[in-house]
Amino acid sequence: MEQKNKKDMYDSKKHEKNAIVLDYLSRGYLDNNMSRFKGKPIAQVIGADYFTLLELTPNPGSDYEIGETITIKNGKTFKKDDNKPTGRVLGRLDYNLLTATSRIELDYAIHDLIENQKSKFVEFFNTAGAVSTRFHKLELIPGIGKKHMWKIIEARKEKPFESFEDISQRVPPISDPAGMIVNRIKQELNPNTTKRGKNKYYLFTNAPLRKAKK
Repeated sequence: MEQKNKKDMYDSKKHEKNAIVLDYLSRGYLDNNMSRFKGKPIAQVIGADYFTLLELTPNPGSDYEIGETITIKNGKTFKKDDNKPTGRVLGRLDYNLLTATSRIELDYAIHDLIENQKSKFVEFFNTAGAVSTRFHKLELIPGIGKKHMWKIIEARKEKPFESFEDISQRVPPISDPAGMIVNRIKQELNPNTTKRGKNKYYLFTNAPLRKAKK
C-alpha cells in the first residue's frame, strides 16, 4: 500500500486532540512492505475522540509506551503535563497496517475510551435518527435490527436513557450497549468486515482518506 502524499496526510475535518498508544516500535518497521519508515521509531495510536488511527514518531531522546495518552497539537505530540513537543504525527494509518500488538490493544483502548465518554454514547441512543429513507442510525449498530430499533425509539420517547445500564434494563434485548458500540467502531475502522468491504456511513470515526491522485 502506497503512502499518501503530504497534502493528504492527517487531512481531516475532525482532528484528534489526544490519542492512546497501541504499539511502539523503537527500531521501526522490519517488514519490507513498510520500508518507507524502516529504521524510524514508530508509534501506532488511536485517537480519543474520533478513533482515528495514526502513526507518530518521537523526537530524539523521547519514546512512547503502550497504553500511554498522548496530546496532539498542530501535528506535534506532547506528553502529559509537558509543554515541550516530544514527537510528531506522520499521518493516518490504514487498519490493515496495524501490528499484531496494536490489534490486540485496539479492543482494550476502544472499550476504555467509550467508558470514559459514556454520556456521549448514551446520547447517541437518545438522539440517533435516520440516515436515509431506508436506514436508521440505530440499525447500523451490530445486533440492532428494525424490531430492536423500534423498541429503543419507543422507550426513549417515554424517558431519555440515562446510562448503558438504563438502556439494558428498559430494552432487555440490548444487553450490552457499550459492546455494540465497540463492534460498530471496529467495523468502521476495518471496512473488510462489512458488506462489499466498504462502509457508507461513519457514525463514530473519521472516514478513510481517498488516495491522492498521481
